[in-house]
Amino acid sequence: MARLFGTDGVRGLANDKITAELALGLSIAAAQVLGEPARAVGRKPKAVVGRDPRASGEFLAAAVIAGLASAGVDVHDAGVLPTPAVAFLTADMDAHFGVMLSASHNAMPDNGIKFFAAGGHKLPDAVEDEIAALYGKDWVRPVGAEIGRVHRNRAGQARYVAHLLAALPNRLDGLTVVIDGAHGAASAVSPEVFRLAGADVFEIGCEPDGLNINDGYGSTHLEHLQEAVVTRGADFGIAHDGDADRCLAVDAAGEVVDGDQIMAILALAMKDRGALADDTLVATVMSNLGLLQAMSREGVTVLKTGVGDRYVLEKMREGNFSLGGEQSGHVIISDHGTTGDGVLTGLLVAARVAATRTPLAELAAVMTRLPQVLVNVKGVDTARVESDETLQAAVATEIVALGDNGRVLLRKSGTEPLVRVMVEAATQEQARAVADRLAAVVKDCLASAPPVS
Repeated sequence: MARLFGTDGVRGLANDKITAELALGLSIAAAQVLGEPARAVGRKPKAVVGRDPRASGEFLAAAVIAGLASAGVDVHDAGVLPTPAVAFLTADMDAHFGVMLSASHNAMPDNGIKFFAAGGHKLPDAVEDEIAALYGKDWVRPVGAEIGRVHRNRAGQARYVAHLLAALPNRLDGLTVVIDGAHGAASAVSPEVFRLAGADVFEIGCEPDGLNINDGYGSTHLEHLQEAVVTRGADFGIAHDGDADRCLAVDAAGEVVDGDQIMAILALAMKDRGALADDTLVATVMSNLGLLQAMSREGVTVLKTGVGDRYVLEKMREGNFSLGGEQSGHVIISDHGTTGDGVLTGLLVAARVAATRTPLAELAAVMTRLPQVLVNVKGVDTARVESDETLQAAVATEIVALGDNGRVLLRKSGTEPLVRVMVEAATQEQARAVADRLAAVVKDCLASAPPVS
């Protein structure tokens, strides 16, 4: 049986896979599991619920809140807020757990349900499986004074903004910034906090109507931001995704500054302040080789994990490291948050520009991105990626030929039935040639067996 929870909660087409019935039942199951520590000491559990602006979030939030309250949980409905804000409020309000309704960077028709444990931390797989096991099962319904109460918490945004401002090492006076909110959860928060920090702010993609989230704007559609930064003569631009747990940037010339470059900038800024624990950055195997080379030159150790922010978080918590993230712009600063926070990331990048009086392009130039080519190979037997000797020999040959100026990463996707071939090299042409050769080998060696007639 397929696992109910994916790599980041439960996500899919709203009112198809992600239904009101699912939201109701899942919240009841979560209340039993995540509320148990409170009940064990005679307390009523407390939860924070937030959502992004998707139209489907309105009925899904209603279902979640109804399920939690019916299961004896006092609910604080925080309304539309970024995912990291819900994680922060879960800790700040000493709630027993939090719930976020969002499908992040996915298109508007999708939605998702994500749970945070006490302290605002993501749930381990084992706890998610425990919730899934109780989903749809019989349960004891509280009655009378034991049912949960619902509180409309509209102070959450102000508390989150104050938290962000407190994390800034310096003000942003004199900077002109364009904010692209992806018509998402940060459309109000991000421009507000940048202005309060002293920046002059122009807004695009900050008019959510429930239907336009991620539609041509945000971190997956940077064209409007690039144009706006150049047209306005801004110092740089910041783009969020729908739930604002990540950000990418655009420099004054309209060039993209990706998550690897952002991590390089923040690593050096934190190292200078003595805030980079063990002078170590945690990144995934997909981070560009240029990041590793730059950090080595600057005396920063890079620890690599599998792809996915949960693996970055696990490594950070294991070693008490303070900075980690992904090329996609999902950056975690553990001194100030328990999950990726696109607004905080953008603020700290801006703070570095303001403190050093150095253009973003110059700060980003600390690393040189090697040309990178990614080829997805479908219709193959992904289970044999690591065991096929002919394929592994071909990979080894290409790695030797690239030497220190490139690398190869071959892996099966964790979310789709395909093999990803990623190659970095000194030139785009070389990277493309190597990737195409290896993709052909993957097809030949891992061809799926024909169906039995």
